[in-house]
Amino acid sequence: QVQLVESGGGLVQAGGSLRLSCAASGRTFSRDYMGWFRQAPGKEREFVAHITGFFGITHYADSVKGRFTISRDNAKNTVYLQMNSLQPEDTAVYYCATKQASGAIWDYWGQGTQVTVSS
Repeated sequence: QVQLVESGGGLVQAGGSLRLSCAASGRTFSRDYMGWFRQAPGKEREFVAHITGFFGITHYADSVKGRFTISRDNAKNTVYLQMNSLQPEDTAVYYCATKQASGAIWDYWGQGTQVTVSS
């Protein structure tokens, strides 16, 4: 049974930093894409960043490029999201997800962790 568990969310002032973690279990994830998404109140869930398996190639939404960094530790089956220069518009529930490299959809999701940025 695949499980993804996020942690690291919280309340931070604008300009501050947080690091989110997502611990995965239930299968080997080293070949899989790992991603972060977020959903703000009243808005649809949106893509934030993803990282591929073997080569660790990253891709970011324009809104976070240069401020957020996604990374992974395959030995720990964990993916991270380092968030710097946080702004109130980054306030959202952040979700991690995984998909197989050959898959079209993100098929497993965590329960989410709340990030709140105060102005």
